[in-house]
Amino acid sequence: MESNFVDYVKILCRSGKGGRGSMHLRHVKYNPNGGPDGGDGGNGGSVILRGNHNYWTLLHLKYQRHVFAEHGGNGGRDKCHGTNGKNAYIEVPCGTVIYDAETGKYICDVTYDGQEVVLLKGGRGGLGNFQFRSATNQAPRYAQPGEPMEERMVILELKLLADVGLVGFPNAGKSTLVSSLSNARPKIANYPFTTMEPSLGIVGYRDNKSFVMADIPGIIEGASEGRGLGLRFLRHIERNSLLLFMVPGDTEDIRREYDILLNELRKFNPDMLDKHRVLAVTKCDLLDEELIDMLRPTLPDDLPVVFISAVTGYGLNELKDLLWAELNAESNKLQMAISEDIIVHRDKDLSRFQKEMADEGEDEIIYVDEDEIEDLDDYEYEDFE
Repeated sequence: MESNFVDYVKILCRSGKGGRGSMHLRHVKYNPNGGPDGGDGGNGGSVILRGNHNYWTLLHLKYQRHVFAEHGGNGGRDKCHGTNGKNAYIEVPCGTVIYDAETGKYICDVTYDGQEVVLLKGGRGGLGNFQFRSATNQAPRYAQPGEPMEERMVILELKLLADVGLVGFPNAGKSTLVSSLSNARPKIANYPFTTMEPSLGIVGYRDNKSFVMADIPGIIEGASEGRGLGLRFLRHIERNSLLLFMVPGDTEDIRREYDILLNELRKFNPDMLDKHRVLAVTKCDLLDEELIDMLRPTLPDDLPVVFISAVTGYGLNELKDLLWAELNAESNKLQMAISEDIIVHRDKDLSRFQKEMADEGEDEIIYVDEDEIEDLDDYEYEDFE
């Protein structure tokens, strides 16, 4: 069954070209030498990205491979202005990043609801000959053509916005935790890579407060180099303000697994290590209090550690208190404010993207109807009376 979670698409965008100005001389009864009266051409429509919190994937754009704005209308006689072309709006979920599909260069991103970013600006309309009249040139017989359109192939990539991102190996209990703390119902089973796509859950807290938790597919060693599913989905925790590392309590070496996860994040994006981190030792229903006390000295001492069991509910209230405290810590707020101001998006590795597209069976070639492409050099002047 094909998944409805689509986190990247490749589309062809084209703005509208400006309408040409009119070259017309007024010649009517009782006024045979009325002079120039050619109107200006209309502006072409722009392609605009707009954030919409009602979307959480790019599914609505998966089969919309062409986004074309309208061309501006031509100017007319009697100083009639050409109609302006309508803008083409692309509604995207918050957290969408846009790259150039040919070079992989970062273009822009959309982070909040209602934000509008002009992706391609429409061409300006040409001036009619009425604009070129002067005392020494009272009957100009020329007008401007409109500015040409802009065309660009772009990649839209979604990076989920959440407060807490879960990081762990397959079967670490991430989906079970999300289902226990929120109303989200991700797939849960006793085999690796049960989670094949990210999911979001709203975790309720005291006094009607809440925060958003993001569950991504499990990370394995070498995920930053393309192994497993981690490479594709690691980007979804880049925008999280807090990372919750999850390691099962029955693991032979909890600290070693934590170091492996941390190293994968470091290889993928070193800036992720600046985020606040919390370590949760899961599946503690398999441990007794004596064993938990023996494990504590062996765990990392540079971050808060909590022992939990999502099945029995052991330690979940302590976990929520800890997550809320870390999210609202002054140091975390300061770090988030700084990162929002100086956030740097790396250019996209197109070789990896093409591999992902091939794995998904996506067609890399986008065909454009030749009949829709007008010859910009074709300029027909109006016959004046």
